[in-house]
Amino acid sequence: MNSSNDPADRRRELMVLYDTGMPDVFGYLASRCGSAAVAEALTSETFLAAVEAVRRDTVPDLTVAWLIGVARHKLVDHWRRKGRERDVDAPGADAVDEWDVHLDQLVARSTLAELGSHHRSALTLRYLDGLPVREVAACLGRTEGATEVLLVRAKAAFRARYEKGVAS
Repeated sequence: MNSSNDPADRRRELMVLYDTGMPDVFGYLASRCGSAAVAEALTSETFLAAVEAVRRDTVPDLTVAWLIGVARHKLVDHWRRKGRERDVDAPGADAVDEWDVHLDQLVARSTLAELGSHHRSALTLRYLDGLPVREVAACLGRTEGATEVLLVRAKAAFRARYEKGVAS
């Protein structure tokens, strides 16, 4: 997509992206949540977040890959809400002290957030979402070979930053 700085152009870009990317976003969510109604709600949340990001001018490139990343965050939020609801419904359930696991997850999330969007998108699609390289390449608009190289570089960048975070 064209990345003009004119707010009106960015809004038009988002409208075009809505038309072209909506099936991808809905498909991504539907395949992971198992409910068309939940997928529809999360798709709506995704595009509302996209509108807000465009309004705040915090989106470097309006792409389907970026939208899938937003959708992934909305799905994670959904599962967290569900987990909290389950915890409230089952008071007195044994809580395992997973402090080390929690800290490790925080460092990993922070490390992922520090990476460039191309590395973050590739790693998220491949390892968090479990997509095969072929599908990651399709989502990112790259060849499989270029995607494999990107993943190698992204893993190296992640590893280097992660080790710094753990050592801190």
